Amino acid sequence: MTKIEKIHTIIGAMSGTSLDGLDLAACQFINTDGKYRFKVLAAETCPYSNEMKERLSGIYNSSAIQITLLNKQFGQFVGEKVNLFIKKNKLNPDAVASHGHTVFHQPQNGISTQIGCGANIAAVCNLTTVCDFRSVDVALGGQGAPLVPIGDELLFDSYESCLNLGGIANISFSNHGKRLAFDICICNMIFNYVANKLNKQFDENGEIAKAGKPIIQLLQQLNNLPYYQEKNIKSLGYEWFEKNIFDLLKQFENFKTEDVMATFAQHIAEQIADVLNKNNLKSVLVTGGGAFNGNLIALIKQKTNAEIIIPENEIINFKEAVIFAFLGYLRLNKITNTLASVTGARKNSIGGAVYLVN
Repeated sequence: MTKIEKIHTIIGAMSGTSLDGLDLAACQFINTDGKYRFKVLAAETCPYSNEMKERLSGIYNSSAIQITLLNKQFGQFVGEKVNLFIKKNKLNPDAVASHGHTVFHQPQNGISTQIGCGANIAAVCNLTTVCDFRSVDVALGGQGAPLVPIGDELLFDSYESCLNLGGIANISFSNHGKRLAFDICICNMIFNYVANKLNKQFDENGEIAKAGKPIIQLLQQLNNLPYYQEKNIKSLGYEWFEKNIFDLLKQFENFKTEDVMATFAQHIAEQIADVLNKNNLKSVLVTGGGAFNGNLIALIKQKTNAEIIIPENEIINFKEAVIFAFLGYLRLNKITNTLASVTGARKNSIGGAVYLVN
């Protein structure tokens, strides 16, 4: 007999390292004998004000009380945006699943902290809220990342591999029936940082990089960073970016900004192509803001024979929000949503703190 679960409508909320804004996606999920399907009912990005962007980008070096205060305030912000999203699209969701915004990601020290208090979201929305998806995995000895691969495996199983070009570039694919996934390198995080030097928020279509020429010495130093010699179970965060990239940028601060951007575009394309080629991946679904970076996509295509698949804009922009909605769906149904094969934890787990409302 075919078993069909009740349809669940979950709003996924995602704030990434590139600080583009808060992504919201209202999704319906249904499970038919273990086969999952989804439908996006509505999706939008809520841009951050300059003040919010500055607060989020600078929170890493803040005091405990400042972090705690922003944790509460950002939770309220998410809740308010969700309420407006619900009203605008006439939704009737069962729950909210929020990734939050990462402040610290130090799995080597057993911590990964995302702000955006779930209790405040639940209180503002009057909806059951799932958040803090990484802590259980970290407590089990894992990286707490990446979390998206379970969604890649269960929702996007028609693709051989999934590459997300967000603040950080990460990949997910199956290898002999086992899901593998890891952060490849930084991506929009550095593109946006360099673009800011030219008073631009990002490098639209990669035009800044296209106007420059790679700096060979910088490219060599980037490609020789120790992270690229580590095994596949690994993840990146802002701390790594600050520690490994800032000093390099200072060394080359007298070079043209266009040349610095071109160097990073070349570096990112080389690292991504290297992963595709080494794992003999024939096709890859590309999502995240970097999918719109024509120069980066062209560079990747030059360095690999893998088919690069660019989906419709809704999936490019909101795949991660969709998957965090799915992680919330799995958590509420007490189904595994974190894979030890990709995080390095002792076992699979059901991650996420749940805040219930009456």
